[in-house]
Amino acid sequence: MNILTVGGGGREHAIIAALRKSERVDKLYAAPGNGGISAIAECFPDVKAADIDGVVKLAERLKPDYVFVAPDDPLVMGMVDRLNEAGFKTFGPKANAAILEGSKVFSKGLMKKYGIPTAEYETFTDPDKAIAYIREKNSYPAVIKCDGLALGKGVIIAENEEQALNAVKSMLLDGKFGKSGSEIVIEEYLTGPEVTVLAFTDGKTVKPMVSSMDHKRAYDGDKGLNTGGMGTIAPNPLYTEEKQRECMEKIFLPTIRAMEKEGRPFKGCLYFGLMLTPKGAKVIEYNCRFGDPETQVILPLLETDLVDIMEAVWEERLDGLDVKWSDKACACVVMASG
Repeated sequence: MNILTVGGGGREHAIIAALRKSERVDKLYAAPGNGGISAIAECFPDVKAADIDGVVKLAERLKPDYVFVAPDDPLVMGMVDRLNEAGFKTFGPKANAAILEGSKVFSKGLMKKYGIPTAEYETFTDPDKAIAYIREKNSYPAVIKCDGLALGKGVIIAENEEQALNAVKSMLLDGKFGKSGSEIVIEEYLTGPEVTVLAFTDGKTVKPMVSSMDHKRAYDGDKGLNTGGMGTIAPNPLYTEEKQRECMEKIFLPTIRAMEKEGRPFKGCLYFGLMLTPKGAKVIEYNCRFGDPETQVILPLLETDLVDIMEAVWEERLDGLDVKWSDKACACVVMASG
């Protein structure tokens, strides 16, 4: 079997390394890939991850059995839709399901409609109304989020009114995040330990992966702005069996069923960012793909053939597959500049 993976980061390296373990794999390709990936797969650095036309043309040339679309941008932009239309099997959600990550306004509305536990919130496009709401609530910390994708940096935790107003100004007036910040979500600040749970899903069945603990703040001591992740460990020691059952019953299955009812079946990897509050687990965010750097600590613990899982997701028979995990632990530290 030949597989083309779209992406070029540490996450994609971890995915391709997991695929490489499969006895079913013949050739692995990556677009664009990177220096590390080039040791285990043929890379096409001129084809960028968000270049839908370029990826489709490359797939038509390579004729892979599957295309694994890893990053958020191409998923939200509809790369899977285009590849399917061109006759290729894929791993990753279509655009109408990837909206779970592509629009926080949509995802919060979905949770509210279907009773999935999350923070209380309001949405705004008018900066004056947003500022009035902040002053009326007068509750800090306050969480201000861009509606769209922002490389993991579109969430501001404001410690006071000045920071909150600056966040609103940067998003709605200054256009710091472009179209992604043209609508914002202001929500209550939740307290408790954070847990990340990724799950394989074929649109009906959910198979959670090993839990992890991401460290988003830029600096030591949980200081600085949010990032895409500065490091992570797996499994998360605070995610007990009791919490696993609670999340499956109240969050994981209800989310998949809600998307199916909305005519947006989700097939691929769904990322649940959770907060274990004193009132129970609540959703902080959804991502429509493997997390980075979470993937780097989760997939090394996978004992089941990733190709078998990918195929079961595509064929919607995940319920019949026993996904097994190592009982070991894994850690990842990110080196970053800026």
